[in-house]
Order: sequence, then C-alpha cells, then structure tokens
Amino acid sequence: MKKLIVFLTLFILMGGAVYSAEPIDVTFDDGIYHIILKGEKVKKKIKMYASPSLVTNEEVHKQSGAILTVNAGFFDPDNGKTISYVTMGSHTSEDPLLNENILSNPILRRNLQKILNRTEFRIVECDNKYKYEIVPHNTPVDFACTVTEAVQGGPLIIPDLRLEEEFFIVKDGDKIIRESCSVLHKVARTVLGIKDGDLHILIITDEHPMDMYEVQALCKQLGFERAMGLDGGSSTSMNYKDIYNVVSVKGDGTGRKLKSFITVFK
Repeated sequence: MKKLIVFLTLFILMGGAVYSAEPIDVTFDDGIYHIILKGEKVKKKIKMYASPSLVTNEEVHKQSGAILTVNAGFFDPDNGKTISYVTMGSHTSEDPLLNENILSNPILRRNLQKILNRTEFRIVECDNKYKYEIVPHNTPVDFACTVTEAVQGGPLIIPDLRLEEEFFIVKDGDKIIRESCSVLHKVARTVLGIKDGDLHILIITDEHPMDMYEVQALCKQLGFERAMGLDGGSSTSMNYKDIYNVVSVKGDGTGRKLKSFITVFK
C-alpha cells in the first residue's frame, strides 16, 4: 500500500506523465565515442540511407531529421558508386556489381567474391520481432525472416578478424603485398558491435586512431559478441541531435562526402 501511495504521489508531481529512458546512450572518453542503442523499440527506428550523390554526414542528419547519423559502407570516390551492399525497406538499394570500376579492375575482379561477401550489419524481422545480425553478406536468413535494413562494410572483427578473407590484405607467404582501407595503420574508425541484444557504435576519432588489431582488442575488452568495421579514416563521422558533430580533422572541417549512412529516428 505504501508503494502505491508513493507511486501515485510521484505520478501527480510529474503531471501525470510517465517518462521512459532515452534509448540512445552516448559517452566520450579518450578520443572515442561509445554509443549504445538500447532496447527493442529502437530497432524499428534504425534506417539505412544511400544517397544518389555523395553528401556529408551532417547534410543527411539535418535533411532527414534523424537524431543519430553515422557513416556506413564503402564507396568509390571516382564515380560516387557503392562498393558495399545497402538494403533499405527490405529491398537492395545499392549493389556493388553495378559499379563498373570494380568489374573493370583485374585485381578486384579476381577477388570479387571476397569483396561481395564482406561482412554486413542487418536488422532482421521475424514474426514482427526484430534482431541485429553481423554476418557475411551471403549468409542466409532464418526461415520466415526478412532482412529489413542492412549495410555492408567489413571486416568482421569479433569473433575473428577476417582481413584476408574479405580482401583487406593480400599476402605472399608471410609478406603483406596489398592493404586496403588502412586496416594495418592507425586511423579513425567506425565500428559496430552487438552485446546482450543491444547495438554498440564506436566512433574512434583522430584523437585516438587505431589499427584493426587494436580495434579487435578494444571490442574484446568491451565484451562484444560480434563486431565489424565500417568505412573509416576520413569517412569517420557522426551527428547526434544538435549536440555532437564529429568529422575527421584530417579533412576540411565539413566532413568527407559519402554514399551510405545509418540513421536513427525518434
């Protein structure tokens, strides 16, 4: 009875309103933003966006009305076309096979299957319930489930770092003869992780640049069950409400123009 009286008193003092916790938690420490999307309701509010032309993260954030916007998949700066699959509203909106620069490059063409099967982040709907997945692109979905939103990036970081399997490095014996996306160098990074059903986003800024082995160590420390990289370096960018506007300081200050984005709405 006392608990009921206390609840009713609080309810009256609050004007009859019931407040729920903010589903997005953002912290900043030692050059790294750690964003957690908590709970089930936010899963329906995450949408991928692929722009017809290259635009900055901030432009998408303002024009879409999103409360959170981060950079996503890889793209070709020469022609503005995608190098990563993007799924929007259960339909493939961006397909790297339509990028003629990939198909005309003999090295990329020989490794096409590795590129096409790079890791992607998915939101999967099963019987009106939603879940996150971080899996290679060709991974089938469970029966009666649908991929509603997805963006490809790579490499997979947790449980295993798949640098060779996803054509981010090429070795000749023990010698590395080719590297993509500065995976072995210390640069800014955008990273996704899944833990206890929540989505974690790490924006690793130029204040604390990392190579992919350091990123993997951080993801293990944070207890991620699965984790993956997205486009990084000068593409690393994040906008949260009107509070944070993060771009690579190595750019011109306005942020690099990009192809695809992860947006979160109220």
